[in-house]
Amino acid sequence: MTLPIMAFGQPILRKIAEPITKDYPELKELIADMYETMYASNGVGLAAPQIGKSIRLIVIDTNPLADDYPDGKDYKQVFINATITELSGDDWVFNEGCLSVPELREDVIRKSKVHIEYYDQDFNFHSEEFDGVRARVIQHEYDHLQGILFVDRVSSLKKMLIKRRLTEISKGMVSPKYKMIFPHQKKR
Repeated sequence: MTLPIMAFGQPILRKIAEPITKDYPELKELIADMYETMYASNGVGLAAPQIGKSIRLIVIDTNPLADDYPDGKDYKQVFINATITELSGDDWVFNEGCLSVPELREDVIRKSKVHIEYYDQDFNFHSEEFDGVRARVIQHEYDHLQGILFVDRVSSLKKMLIKRRLTEISKGMVSPKYKMIFPHQKKR
């Protein structure tokens, strides 16, 4: 089932998400719905707060980026209760977008490597290091679990320049090709 995406301005996007246990109700269905929602929205990652659930759950599929970033080829993963333990490598500027902030893209500086501990969809523990586009997408989605959006990581000057656009997004003055819930709407 395709779920609506929470738009910029929704309070849930600013909360620190809560860990879950392996007996979380209908977890496999939720993961499937998140993938379906991500694909229907042309995303490469989706965090549970973006669909209105303040839990530590991320889905990623970097395959759509593989033409430009070969390390993204055939990479699809679920991250549950993830914790980034180290950021390293060079600073990397990348033009990011976000399903919760439609029709806006900005350059964001992130580290090129990330070490993360997480559980997969079967609650098997992993401790791994990623680099390249995988590290980039993981960091972006992990920020959602921490109540951080990519627009928080742009320069002060850029924040001033996009402030009006962010206000328009929060008021629903955008036309994404996927379902969204804006702050003035009740959750469906």
